[in-house]
Amino acid sequence: MRIKKVLNNNAVIILDEDQEKIAIGAGVAFNKGKNDIVNPKKIEKLFVLKENEKLQQLLLRIPEEHFILSEEIIAHAEKQLGIKLNEHISLALTDHLSFAIERESQGIHLKNKLLQEIKILYKEEFDIGLWALRLINDKLGIEMPIDEAAFIALHIHTMKIQGGDLHETVRQTAILRDMVETIQNYLEITIKQEDLAYERLITHLRFALTRAHHYEAHTMDAEMLSMIKKKFEHSYRCAMEVRKELASLHGIDLPEEELGYISLHIERLRKYEM
Repeated sequence: MRIKKVLNNNAVIILDEDQEKIAIGAGVAFNKGKNDIVNPKKIEKLFVLKENEKLQQLLLRIPEEHFILSEEIIAHAEKQLGIKLNEHISLALTDHLSFAIERESQGIHLKNKLLQEIKILYKEEFDIGLWALRLINDKLGIEMPIDEAAFIALHIHTMKIQGGDLHETVRQTAILRDMVETIQNYLEITIKQEDLAYERLITHLRFALTRAHHYEAHTMDAEMLSMIKKKFEHSYRCAMEVRKELASLHGIDLPEEELGYISLHIERLRKYEM
């Protein structure tokens, strides 16, 4: 197996049996370059590149240390739970974790309204989340709020299970398409569907829809919401447009606190796309 491209010290693209794959492992690319041979013993995970192009995009966009932390958390979770998590956990958790660390460094602290319920319903996953917070503090010197342990717990839990209501999934897909279209029109950009930014946006809008369906919302204090409105004014106005269209077309009302959260994701999108 020879290296086609080095993504970081712990991830490379290789050619394996005529297939391009992402190989992940501690130090797998250390002191190596294109066409060098990879030691198979250093490979911990393999992903077919064609099916995981968004993971490649993510690895090129975030700090390497965020990826390393995510993989350590996943390995710890699988050991504690005694199972293999869905392979999509690498993309979902790494993306979430990097964004959470980025937010925290900017002084933006998001509350998890379901913190107490998650602690009870998903105790094992929540304990893993607490372990993850200690790891982040040890490695980066960043003290994440306990709410983040609950967010991590939810990511781990959802990667343990499969299934869902097909009718509701189709309905939500149509709604999400309208929401993305509203954002694209307002920002005057086109988000490529194969791009990581599209999947990231869809994921977070889906969570917002789920919370709206269950009459739940992110808890965000008035001071933080006010800061977001001022600092990310254009993105907040875009979120307001999404809310307006969502109510008009689908009869769904997003609470103001949710708009603050969505604004952060729109701002992140603008950062990469504009």
